[in-house]
Amino acid sequence: MLDPRELYELTPDAANVPEGLHLVAGITGFADAGSAVSQFTSHLDEILDAVPVAVFDADILLDYRARRPIITFDEDHISDYEPARLTLSLAHDELARPFLLLTGFEPDFQWERFASAVEQLIERFAVASATWVHAIPMPVPHTRPISVTVSGTRTDLAESMSVWRPRTQAPSTALHLVEYRLQQREFPVVGFVLLVPHYLADTEYPAAAITALESVSAATGLIFPTDALREANREFLGRIDEQVAENGELTKLVDSLEQRHDSYMEGTTLRSPLTDVDGELPSADEIAAELEKFLALRRGRDDETPFSR
Repeated sequence: MLDPRELYELTPDAANVPEGLHLVAGITGFADAGSAVSQFTSHLDEILDAVPVAVFDADILLDYRARRPIITFDEDHISDYEPARLTLSLAHDELARPFLLLTGFEPDFQWERFASAVEQLIERFAVASATWVHAIPMPVPHTRPISVTVSGTRTDLAESMSVWRPRTQAPSTALHLVEYRLQQREFPVVGFVLLVPHYLADTEYPAAAITALESVSAATGLIFPTDALREANREFLGRIDEQVAENGELTKLVDSLEQRHDSYMEGTTLRSPLTDVDGELPSADEIAAELEKFLALRRGRDDETPFSR
């Protein structure tokens, strides 16, 4: 393997990072249901004064053809170019407590080398723990709190927070690999998978970002303001509830999901709130077909609705 240190460059501020900080991570690229991770990182970017301490080389890790950078065209010339960034930064929570924050794009290439680079940075800064979040679509109702599946070495968090504990195979993310490597070293690492209502997967669902922040707080003790997100979520849910109330098919869908969710949470014989009556998980194609069916019901209405992009 090529030297992982060549994937990133330390900034002068790296010398100011104290030892023993928590590392929090959220990178975008795969299955960001409800735009949970993108909202999570955008919110932290808005409220925190984060200082980069290590910047990863996008020319090595990013497939520009798949995720093209944004330019600004100003009448007759290009006035700005926004390159994708993957950065480890020093930030402070609402109580001014420092922590490290890894945000940006998910690498398209060299995952093993990237994972080794993250391990090197963890050693370099003597990090105390690593926490990361991502979100997947699942047939759960928006009328119930977003649940999480917990992975990693933090058994205390898995016992207290992990609602769904499947034994299954699923596509991974780069941070899954990082978690796996850290787990092999018995390093304190925890991953939170947010289970977002599948019919809201393509929206910006503020509740998903709130749950991501709350999960990080539970793992690290860090505190983040969420007032703006909660206000946005109240408005969002108001629009959703109006649409559900106006459509009998949507009402039936939500009612069914509520019943399955509540039965599972009450400890009935249902193995999971995500399964059907036979205890089987719906396939990705079945979820997509169901979502398309209900999106079709909205055609002919206003273009800008929480169920459309």
